[in-house]
Amino acid sequence: MVEWTVEGVAARFEDAASTARRLHPVRVQGYFNSWPAFARSQWEAFASEEPTLTHVPPTPEAMDRMLETMRWVQWLEIEQRHLVWMRARRFGWRDITRRFACDRTTAWRRWQHALQKVTQRLNDGPVAAAYMEKI
Repeated sequence: MVEWTVEGVAARFEDAASTARRLHPVRVQGYFNSWPAFARSQWEAFASEEPTLTHVPPTPEAMDRMLETMRWVQWLEIEQRHLVWMRARRFGWRDITRRFACDRTTAWRRWQHALQKVTQRLNDGPVAAAYMEKI
């Protein structure tokens, strides 16, 4: 049985956020453009063309880890979920403190508490986790 640490859980959340960023964007099906493609002059096309970024799709193992990590988020309260996910997406503490209207130290303590909550639940084992889900 693997012993989870707060740092390991934080790294797992960062990995899940990285995997989620590499997913293809969801688009509404059924809409299309009926306008014909036309050539623009050089000065028209200079500012209008947005670069298309291609991401390497995540591996199936990375997707499984991300989905497992997303199940962990359900153990947290709503504010804790937002805090952990913002930190996993590498938002700065300044942005986090503005979002939660608190001091940096308070935000860090809340983040640590949320990670400790997940770590404790993971280290309790599958039997305890299955029991807690029934309650």
